[in-house]
Amino acid sequence: MRLKALKVENFAAFKGADLTFAKGLNVFVGENGTGKTLLMRLPYAVMRLLADLSRAGELPAKSVLQHRIAEKIVGVARPESLGRLARRQQGRQRCEIALALTRPAVGSRKWGPAERVAFHFATQSKAVGLDEVPPRQGRRSLRRNQLRPIYLPPRELLTIHPGFVELYDSLEMEFDETWRDTCQLLGEPVRRGFDGDEVVQLLEEAMGGRLERDRRADRFYLQGGGGGRMEAPLMAEGVRKLGMLAHLAATGTLVGGGCVFWDEPEAHLHPALIRCVARAVVELCGRGVQIFVATHSLFLLRELELLCAEGHRDVDHRYFVFAKERDGVSVWQAEQWEDADPLTLLDEELAQSDRYLAMDDPE
Repeated sequence: MRLKALKVENFAAFKGADLTFAKGLNVFVGENGTGKTLLMRLPYAVMRLLADLSRAGELPAKSVLQHRIAEKIVGVARPESLGRLARRQQGRQRCEIALALTRPAVGSRKWGPAERVAFHFATQSKAVGLDEVPPRQGRRSLRRNQLRPIYLPPRELLTIHPGFVELYDSLEMEFDETWRDTCQLLGEPVRRGFDGDEVVQLLEEAMGGRLERDRRADRFYLQGGGGGRMEAPLMAEGVRKLGMLAHLAATGTLVGGGCVFWDEPEAHLHPALIRCVARAVVELCGRGVQIFVATHSLFLLRELELLCAEGHRDVDHRYFVFAKERDGVSVWQAEQWEDADPLTLLDEELAQSDRYLAMDDPE
C-alpha cells in the first residue's frame, strides 16, 4: 500500500495542505513544532488500520469503521481526544482529511488504481464521519498478505521489544501505538535467503556484524565477525537503529510495494552511519518501497540529494518544507531541495558555516 496524495483542512496547525507524493522518496523538513511528525502519523494510522483489516479478512460496517479510524488515529497521535486534532480557533471547527491510496503489485514501481479514503471530524467528535471509502468490491479483493506500512520512531525499539506488544495490549501505557506496531513487526521471523539482500549486507557491514533474534528469549543480539555475541542493550543506540532496519529487511517486511515512515533517522547517529542510512533508504526506494523521512539534518538531506543525483537517478523523489506563518503552517513541495522555499531550517546551518569560515578570515 502506498500513499499517492494527502489533503487536510483545519487539521492541527494546518489551515490547509494539499500534498502529492513521489512513488519513492519523500522528505519532510522544517523547524520543530511545524507538524512534520503529525502529518506522517495521520496517513500511517489510516493505512495501518486498513492493512490490518485486510489481513484479517474483516469488512466492518461503516459505523464500525468510523470508530476504528478514530481509535487508531488517537492511539498513534496520542491527543486527549480526537477533537483535539482539529485546528484550534474560536468556535466549532470541522477538520477534513482525504487520502489517495494505491495497492501496486509486489515489486512494482507503478501507481495502481487510486482508492480514496475521506473523512471529517469536529472539535467535539468521538468518531470520524466517513465521506469516501474504498469500494466494497475493491475491499473484498484485498489479499490477506497485504503489506503493512512501517513507522520507525526517532529512537530504537530493539531493547524494549521483549514482551512489549503483550504489555501494551493488556495495560494502559502512554507510549504511542507506533511503538506497539513496529515491535510487532520486529517479531516476524527471518525469511529464507535473506543473506543475499544488498540492503541487509550494507547495514551489517556498518554494524560490524549480523543482528540475530533468540526466539526463545525474544531478545536481539549482534553476532560479530569474530564470533563474539553482544546483547542489544550493550550496543550503541545508533547501531541498534541500523539493526532495526536490517531485521525488518531480513523478515521481508521491507519489499516493493510497501511504505515506510521514518521520523528523524539521523538521531543518535554519527555522520558515517547517516551516510549508510541514506544509502539504505535510496536502495529501498529503488526496489519499489515508498519512504517518508522527517529530518532536521542538512547532512542527511544533502546525502540523499547526492545519491539521487548520482547513482540513483531512477528514484522518484520529492521534498516538502514546513514553515510557520501567521495563520498556521504552510507546506512547500519541490522535486529538488534547492527549489523548496523557505528552507529556514537549512538557513541556520548554512549561516553557522559562514560564521565558522569567517572566524579564520583575517579581514
